[in-house]
Amino acid sequence: MQNGEPGIKEPTKKKTTFNVREILIMILIFLVVFAAVQFSVQSFRIDGPSMFPSFEQSEFIMVNKLSYHFGDPQRGDVIIFDPPFSSNYPFIKRVIGLPGELVEIEQGKIYIDGRLLEETPDMGSPGRDISALVKKGHYFVLGDNRDNSRDSTEGWTVPRENIIGKSWMIYWPLSRWGLSPDYSYRLATVV
Repeated sequence: MQNGEPGIKEPTKKKTTFNVREILIMILIFLVVFAAVQFSVQSFRIDGPSMFPSFEQSEFIMVNKLSYHFGDPQRGDVIIFDPPFSSNYPFIKRVIGLPGELVEIEQGKIYIDGRLLEETPDMGSPGRDISALVKKGHYFVLGDNRDNSRDSTEGWTVPRENIIGKSWMIYWPLSRWGLSPDYSYRLATVV
């Protein structure tokens, strides 16, 4: 190609370098977004009836893995955790007792530090009477299907470090799509 003649310009090295830089930036952005998603949410499949009717067998839920980096689990939260005994899979249960509280179950009623726990809706009664002082850094958990759940009524509590995250939403099946059920938990006033 000579000066002044129309023709095709050959790409310059600078242009090629610019394209490579754009691709590298896009890859970096993708990796950052991918890592952020991997560390903040996780999918789990409900396996078993212990949380019925809140969660049903074979539903898929998203779990917020960051929620407890900014605060502690609260009464009524549904948590996913590795149980404090050998298990091939994580558990899903509802937090009932907080660190330092005395949880007592008598004739199917739950008492926290001597005060009746009022649940809406009523989840039914746990099958056995128990009295447990929740250790510092531990949580007392129950399944919503109180008659059919492996939970803290067996004598164990959940160490804080075993908690994977908080149930956030149901995403499958689509007919049940939405935020995780949120129920009311309050302690009756002492008279």
